[in-house]
Amino acid sequence: MRVTSSRRDAPLRGDVRPLTREIDEQSNLGEVYMSGLMSAQLRLAGMVLAFGAVGLGGLPLLFLLVPATRTLEIGRIPLPWLVLGVVVYPVALVVARYYVRQSERIEAEFSAAVGRR
Repeated sequence: MRVTSSRRDAPLRGDVRPLTREIDEQSNLGEVYMSGLMSAQLRLAGMVLAFGAVGLGGLPLLFLLVPATRTLEIGRIPLPWLVLGVVVYPVALVVARYYVRQSERIEAEFSAAVGRR
């Protein structure tokens, strides 16, 4: 192919189908885009789930392996009670906010990609 003009207002080829139609009709190209979106969402969900499992699952292990954490008190409140009753909830809110923002970013990027084509 040889480019002979830099004219940008030239009409596009007539056989270009919008990507939304490809997705609606579940064509091969639409399946590729949808599988990319779903794998990005699955990666994000797996990452957040792994963080939660390691974070919450690691606390009993910490209390078991470091006996001083079982008896340590902060302001007459035992450390395990303080961590499990107070600290866990703000961390869960931050993780949930991160998940929502990243999920919205993934969907916005997908919408932008679909809109460009």
